[in-house]
Amino acid sequence: MTTSSSASRGELDDQTRARIESSAKLELRAVLLADAATNTSIEASAEPTEEPAELESTPTTEPTDGSDLAWVTPALQDEFDNFDCATIDEAATNVAPADEPLVTCDLSRTAKYLLGPVEASGENIVDATNGMVQTQTGASTGTWAVNIEFDGKGTEDFAEVSTRLFGLQGQTPRDQFAFVLDGAVLTAPSMNGAITDGRPQITGSFTQESSKSLADQLKFGALPISFTVQSSDTISATLGTSQLQSGLIAGLIGLILVVIYTLFQYRALGSVTIASLVIAALITYLMITILSWREGYRLSLAGIAGLIVAIGFTADSFIVYFERVRDELRDGRPLVGAVEAGWKRAFRTVLASKGVNLLAAIVLFILAVGSVKGFAYTLGLTTIIDVVVVILFTHPMLQLLAQTRFFSSGNPWSGLDPNALGAVYRGRAEFRKPVAVSARKAASSSKEAQRRQTIAERKAESVGAGTTSNDGKES
Repeated sequence: MTTSSSASRGELDDQTRARIESSAKLELRAVLLADAATNTSIEASAEPTEEPAELESTPTTEPTDGSDLAWVTPALQDEFDNFDCATIDEAATNVAPADEPLVTCDLSRTAKYLLGPVEASGENIVDATNGMVQTQTGASTGTWAVNIEFDGKGTEDFAEVSTRLFGLQGQTPRDQFAFVLDGAVLTAPSMNGAITDGRPQITGSFTQESSKSLADQLKFGALPISFTVQSSDTISATLGTSQLQSGLIAGLIGLILVVIYTLFQYRALGSVTIASLVIAALITYLMITILSWREGYRLSLAGIAGLIVAIGFTADSFIVYFERVRDELRDGRPLVGAVEAGWKRAFRTVLASKGVNLLAAIVLFILAVGSVKGFAYTLGLTTIIDVVVVILFTHPMLQLLAQTRFFSSGNPWSGLDPNALGAVYRGRAEFRKPVAVSARKAASSSKEAQRRQTIAERKAESVGAGTTSNDGKES
């Protein structure tokens, strides 16, 4: 994983690195106590008159479940009262074993909680999505919610907890259940019913964005994963802008070179290539914009490299198609027929080529790490767009141009001149005149033809020669 930091002096501090390497852990705990957050701890007097007595930290009675107030010992109550939410990011301030209570705060640092032991694990969450709340008749209420799906074990654990908390309804905050990610409370909703099907729904004052954010945190925070720093690069804002500009300039230079080559090689036919590249660029820009808006995708330098490489891959499709059409013209077909026949031959080649590109992009995206994924993503996206453009724009455009007088007459500037291509015929029954060949070249060609004869051809030739000789004697 490649990381960058915009902190002072642009360096990644040890605390941030430790948090990146630590595993994301989602726990579900019952709420015992809740209060408004305090950002300053209660300090003892400078000169204590007497040594404070040690508070009891062992429950006087054995707690029966995660909501039992027997967990709240005098020591734990004192820790809760003096807990400073400003220290929640510090190591070991909001960490507790799964079978012990936890004192922590929410992510916004506006509320602090005393939570019971872990009673369900985020590892048992199969999926978490956001959506509109619907009535029993299927009508939308216009409010957003987060829908959670548990596996078998999670369904059993949550059914037991939800039944107990629903029985505590009205005894706030003991009827609440907290989702804790890395020691901080994501949300602590009240239990409004016994959920036995493993599909609870969290409702509240959600917007579409906030509900999606919480759903993503619950879904991805449930994964028992950890990160290993494979590389750490410090990139300043100035360097990042410079690299971005360099990448865009390189892409522009590559595009200009492709345009010059196509106009030189295909003359007016190259305009189809240019128009196709423009259409592909617009669709690519639109897709990246939509992905950035809906999925939070960000174009990296490696992604820009994928777009630059895609310019050449996209131009390859048009070149294969045009060359197939030219081959058909050389075989004597009229332009309209050459376009159709060339398309049938070129389409298979284009699909095979793009299939290899797409397969390589998928393998890279699955197996690669860091910025290489961005390269693979844009490469795969542009490969699909390339095929769509060739089918829906390039081929129909060439069909239309083949019916125009400029191209169908074989204008030398059209790029489809039968004379320049060496076609077999030029119009109605007007065949190309044979080209004169020198005697030396003809003799060399004759020897080569004899050397390539098969055994059957040689026997037939010898039999014919023998018959001619006998006929001569008889005469």
